[in-house]
Amino acid sequence: MKSFEAVQLYFNRAADQLELTDNMRTLLLTAKREVQVQIAIERDNGDLETLIGFRVQHDNSRGPMKGGLRFHPEVDLDEVRSLASLMTWKTAVVNIPYGGAKGGIAVDVRSLSNRELERITRKFVDEIHDIIGPDHDIPAPDMGTNAEVMSWIMNQHNKYHGFNPGVVTGKPVEHYGISGREEATGRGVGILAVKIIGRLGHKLPTTRVAIQGFGNVGSHAAQFLHDADCKVVAISDISGGYFRADGLDIPGAFRYANEHGRCLEGYTEAEKITNEQLLELDVELLIPAALGGVITAENAAKIKAPLIIEAANAPVRPDADDLLAERGVVIVPDILANAGGVTVSYFEWVQNRQYYSWNLDRVRQELERVMSQAFEEVWELSRERNVTLRTAAFMQGISRVGRATVLAGIT
Repeated sequence: MKSFEAVQLYFNRAADQLELTDNMRTLLLTAKREVQVQIAIERDNGDLETLIGFRVQHDNSRGPMKGGLRFHPEVDLDEVRSLASLMTWKTAVVNIPYGGAKGGIAVDVRSLSNRELERITRKFVDEIHDIIGPDHDIPAPDMGTNAEVMSWIMNQHNKYHGFNPGVVTGKPVEHYGISGREEATGRGVGILAVKIIGRLGHKLPTTRVAIQGFGNVGSHAAQFLHDADCKVVAISDISGGYFRADGLDIPGAFRYANEHGRCLEGYTEAEKITNEQLLELDVELLIPAALGGVITAENAAKIKAPLIIEAANAPVRPDADDLLAERGVVIVPDILANAGGVTVSYFEWVQNRQYYSWNLDRVRQELERVMSQAFEEVWELSRERNVTLRTAAFMQGISRVGRATVLAGIT
């Protein structure tokens, strides 16, 4: 099943609960604009390379469109289209005044020098600068991009349209960014984990956690849960998994990764396992925080965790989602679980518009308020309608977008 087909499946399950007409479903699912551009650059060795970039703008009924920009070899229009749609429902679930968008370039950033990466980024902005902006569409970091790339985007856009830092979020703090943006997605995952662990009647000190992925999201989620007295027994990255039954020294692992190029390769304070084995560990909480599609119909029966929080985008495939739901596994869906990043991006955008900044304590307090309120609303809707948390989250997002669309006038 392709990425957008999976989004349609979840959308239609929620739409059935909401009794949406076929015409309304088509209207809400169809992107407002899909752009594909050619990016021709000269490599450092003098070779000419032509890349393809995408920007899909899905919906702006609730405000400017918002979504990340990912640089990855597997980026294609179907993936970007699905992620843009998910951003629409995600921003609505946490009730921030945005619509959804997403962008990407099909390129392996590991093969690029920093100068080549900058040239690609600026050339991409040259092609899309007239359709992005603080009142229209606001990019942000995603897989393969970072705060420095966001600075290049802002600088290049300013050459066309004048100074306006709100054109992009996820920027360095020194360049009109916001304190706490890097930790935001992982911290949001941790906030929801603590809430649902308590809601399900478990105790934090006896909750064993396995986290697939120790990048920006997974590492901050691990740190948050470690500080909350959970026992984080496994983490992983591209080099493999690392397991310690008595609990890992997360601050130590964090330091090790930062000292070794953000990689755990060579870490000796734990037993080495594979990423696949990590998913199948006997733990109370599993957090897939790396790539999408890692839990499938083939390995769903081996998943022992009774609670899964989707820190990555679409880590559980729809067929696996059904199998796990039949077994009573509780899944906190990505459109709620990883919404901490876009929430703090919203805070950054607001401050850029006001030319005023918050301190870290206020950012964290506001993030917890937004994520907690969204969780309570989705939880109550799930119980009231006897549906999964995923269907409830989609229902919440779709109903808010649908109301905004109708109120603004469709024709």
